[in-house]
Amino acid sequence: MSILLDKLIDKEGNIYEMTCVAIKEANLIQGTNLKDEIEREGEKVTTHVLDQVLNDEIKYTISED
Repeated sequence: MSILLDKLIDKEGNIYEMTCVAIKEANLIQGTNLKDEIEREGEKVTTHVLDQVLNDEIKYTISED
């Protein structure tokens, strides 16, 4: 977890946006089989998704409504 925290601290950009994306994505995964796979690997869904966001594996855009 400390590696993830270090990535979060060192990441350039809007950290609030990144964490919001991770939380929304984690909520989408909660009702799927992917959740079970992630948990079998010993990870938490939100941590897994946040790591993907910080590694630019999940692309997102912010819409201005």
